[in-house]
Order: sequence, then C-alpha cells, then structure tokens
Amino acid sequence: MPTTIDTSLRRHWPLYLGGLLVALLLWSALDAHGGTPEPTAGDHLSHGAVVLDSALLVFREGLETILVLAAVTASMVGAKEIYRRPIALGAGAGFLASVATWFLAAWVLGQLGAGGLAVQAATGLLAVIVLLVVMNWFFHKVYWTGWIQNRNKHKKAILSREGIDGRRATMWGLVLLGLTSVYREGFEVVLFLQNLRLSYGAGTVLEGVALGLALTALVGCITFFAHRHLPYKRMLVLTGVMLGVVLIVMVGESVQEMQLAGWLPETTVALSIPGWVGLWFAVFPTVEGLVAQALAAALVLGSYFGAEYWRVKRPRRRAAASEASAQRSISAETTAS
Repeated sequence: MPTTIDTSLRRHWPLYLGGLLVALLLWSALDAHGGTPEPTAGDHLSHGAVVLDSALLVFREGLETILVLAAVTASMVGAKEIYRRPIALGAGAGFLASVATWFLAAWVLGQLGAGGLAVQAATGLLAVIVLLVVMNWFFHKVYWTGWIQNRNKHKKAILSREGIDGRRATMWGLVLLGLTSVYREGFEVVLFLQNLRLSYGAGTVLEGVALGLALTALVGCITFFAHRHLPYKRMLVLTGVMLGVVLIVMVGESVQEMQLAGWLPETTVALSIPGWVGLWFAVFPTVEGLVAQALAAALVLGSYFGAEYWRVKRPRRRAAASEASAQRSISAETTAS
C-alpha cells in the first residue's frame, strides 16, 4: 500500500497540489464575513484574492519561461555546456528589463493620472484582452509548443555560425535568445498586473509577485540545478485552468471599473450573491457583469472544446472512416473473387 501511495504522489502531485490550493481557497472564502459588496463602492476584492491572483499570473508565466529555457538548453551538454552561460545572462537581462518595464508602466500611468477611473478601466480592458488571447493560444497549444519550436529553430540557426566572428555572433545571439524568452513573459505579467496595482496598491500586488517568483525560483532550481524532469504539461494545464478563473475575476473587475467610469450602464438584478463570491471572484448582481463573465467563460470553454475537436476528435473520426472504407473495399474484393 505505501508503494502505491508513493507512486500516485509522484505521478499526480500537481493534481493534489491543485486540490490543496482549491481547498484553501474555499476555506478562506467560506470563512469570509459580510454581505455582497456594493459594485459601485470602489475596491472590493479581498487582500488574499489580489495576492493569489497576482501570484498565479506570475507563476504561470514563470513556469512557461522555465519550460522554454529547459527545452532550449536540453541539448547543451558536454562541450556545448558553455553555451548555457550567454543564455543565462540574457535571461537575467530579460528579468531586469521586465522590472524596468514595471516602473516605466507605473510612471506612464502616473502621468496619465493613475487614480482616474478612465485609466483604470482602460488598463483593465487591455489586460482582459491580452489574457483572452493568451488563453486562446494556450488551449490551441500554440502558446508554448509553437514558442518552443521557434526558440529551438532560432538556437540552431545561431549555433550553426562558424569562424571567430561567427562565434562572437553566436554568443550575442544566445544572449538575445535568453533575453527575449524571459522578457516576453515578463512584459505580459506587467500588463496583467497594472490594473490590480492601480486598484489595490503596489504593496498588495508585490506580495503576490514575490510569492509567484518564489514558486518559479523553486521550480527553476529543481529543473536546472537538481536536473529533475517535472510534469510540465500537467502543471501548465493546472495553472491554465486557474488562469481561467483569474480571467473571470478580471472581467468582473473591469466591468465594474467601466461602470464607475461611465463607460457602461449598471442594471442591477434581484440576486442574492454571498459576500465571499464578490470578495474572491468579483461576481456582482449586475446584468453587464454577469453577462460579460459568462461570455468570457464560454469563450474559454469554447476555445478548449473547439481545439480538442479539430486537433483530436476530427482526425480520429476521419481515420476511423478511412479505415472502415478500406475494410469495406477489402471485403467487397474478397466477395467478388
């Protein structure tokens, strides 16, 4: 029995971890007190919800960065291990560039009037649009598979250069490869978090960022220093599902901010929504918010099932039909002979 339990833990630990996180979330939600937050009363998400959403956004993008870098450096062993150093330097530069982008974005939004409802509504809408695109790519396997393939092609092209000038160009090319691999994800995180920063303050968001970076660093150490192969696909799927929940929260937040800015009307409905639902998931009794969140959920689910149909079920049906047709042809020929 202990062997079976150990095997199950090794194979399915991401699922158990996800179940633990969901259980903690439910416990925190049910333990929350108070009625339904007023949609027009300004900030309404709980401190824990903001921290959790920020951490999940950072960890999701950090996990993909590790996956890309692990795939790119997997073949760099033995004499080729020297090529890992410029990639690491580039990755470090990409992280610093992401931090600089955070401060640049904060400065730009400050110049525009960071406390203005219109600015908050605009940044929230932009974050939702980018996250919708990310979720669509995620479910179509373009978001990590295609990106990894492009990075590997770029790496092969860089390593194929010869001569002294070619080796110098190779080193700089690998630095650029590491930089773009990290900065792409960092730039997205900066976009995602600006709306939360404007609404709840940099301190609360940075708590989540620190937690997300700590989890990312842990996975990175296990991958690059302990040389352990982790179930990245399962982890990406798990965090992708959680990211879908964050999308629903961001949509609810954005609708509420656009209503405060006067961009959308507010039509209340006679629904008794528990306070913890509003505190954690930004669900409020307004037609506009509920419809927007339902559409976002339908888009994500539709993208997933559509991708599954076109990538898996449709080819299987065609293969089965072709096989059945071939069997009928063989049977007909056998009968005729």
